[in-house]
Amino acid sequence: MLDENLPPAMAKALAALFVNEHQIIHLRDRFGSGVTDIAWMTELARDGAWVILSADRRISKNRSEKRVFTESRLIGFFFAPSLQKAPTLKKMERLMAVWDTIEKQVPLVRGGSMFEIPGKGNLLQPIA
Repeated sequence: MLDENLPPAMAKALAALFVNEHQIIHLRDRFGSGVTDIAWMTELARDGAWVILSADRRISKNRSEKRVFTESRLIGFFFAPSLQKAPTLKKMERLMAVWDTIEKQVPLVRGGSMFEIPGKGNLLQPIA
């Protein structure tokens, strides 16, 4: 699931690229626009284990949002601050550079885990 801070076109491109491997959708396709972070996190947590790609680091800093996320079964990968305002192509480039690492990381961690997609290199850093 890509959140509202990433363009729907990015979700469509990833869905086409990984059509037989992953179900990739944009948050707006499921919830419409303007849904609160707590609302979508709560609903997805009820659904099961979702992996979230986001450019919204507020989730890791806002006390109530962080609590909802860390108590959920969601696993989040958040673009580093240096990528927050980067063009979509740069974000896709970085995401593709760490995609294999993300795929290997997901089954190894518990729900509520958050990681940073780095601006350089391939090492995912846990977000506390």
